[in-house]
Amino acid sequence: QVQLVESGGGLVQAGGSLSLSCEASGITFNKYVMGWFRQAPGKEREFAAYIDWTDDRTYYKDAVKGRFTISRDNAKNAVYLRMNMLKPEDTATYFCAAEPGFVNDYTNPRGWTNWGQGTQVTVSS
Repeated sequence: QVQLVESGGGLVQAGGSLSLSCEASGITFNKYVMGWFRQAPGKEREFAAYIDWTDDRTYYKDAVKGRFTISRDNAKNAVYLRMNMLKPEDTATYFCAAEPGFVNDYTNPRGWTNWGQGTQVTVSS
């Protein structure tokens, strides 16, 4: 059974920082691309960041470049998202995702097959 469990969400002031964690089970973790997506009220789920199988490459949504950092620890079956210089527009439910196969566009949430339950991030002005 595949399970992804996010943690670390909460309420922070603009300019602050927050770290999210995702613990995976039921998968061969080091063979999965891992990603973070977010969904604000009334909006579609959107790509935030992902990291490839070997940690050689990371990719970010333009709006979070320079502020967010994705990383993974294969020994712990975990992926993390460090968020700095948070803005009110970062407010959303953040979802962890895992994908074992090839996807033409990893920024499209429809290409991912495994999802966590989400953790809420709220940034106040």
